Amino acid sequence: MTSKAHRVAMGLAGGFALFLGVAVSGCAAPQYTYVANSGQNTYFKVPAGWHKVSMKGTSTAGGWLVAYEAGSKPTSNDFSSFATTQPFVFAEVVPLSATQSSEMSYNTLRDSTLPVTSTARSADTTSGLTGFQQMRDQVLTPGQGVHGVRETFAYTYSGLTDTFDEIALTNADQTVVYLLVLHCTTSCYSHDQTEINSVMSSFTIRSP
Repeated sequence: MTSKAHRVAMGLAGGFALFLGVAVSGCAAPQYTYVANSGQNTYFKVPAGWHKVSMKGTSTAGGWLVAYEAGSKPTSNDFSSFATTQPFVFAEVVPLSATQSSEMSYNTLRDSTLPVTSTARSADTTSGLTGFQQMRDQVLTPGQGVHGVRETFAYTYSGLTDTFDEIALTNADQTVVYLLVLHCTTSCYSHDQTEINSVMSSFTIRSP
């Protein structure tokens, strides 16, 4: 092959390789699974490799409950397990009674799933939870009257320590609570910070 023909062939090969790269990237699998309940105006995303968990039989007070877990063996048992070595996240929408609505406060939201405020922790004498550590206490006002908190904290139970990342929001009328709760062992939470923050920051409520 002449040097000119060789250069042409190499140029074509390079262009073909570039085309393949564009085509492959254009057809790449999505990075995230987008989870939505349009009837409840609730949206968030999880990494595409996380798997939906069947929550059948799980007792909740909400009108909607959905859960996802990283790893190859997702199980609803990790909903409340302190031995979860992969991030487990669930979203729940909880309608409030008139009494609950009138009593709603930021502290009520902080204590939505586990005792976080000093008052709630002092009153907790039966759960067996110990070693409370709080890493975040943030008030959220995303708009449209929606408001609430993001709490990050750790608890130890039966010698196992879990870190919880919780967003608890209510609408302008304080008639509904919207929860996004992620937890796993403290080492898991520390290791998977990038993915976890992506999930938590995606939680969106559009108040009707």
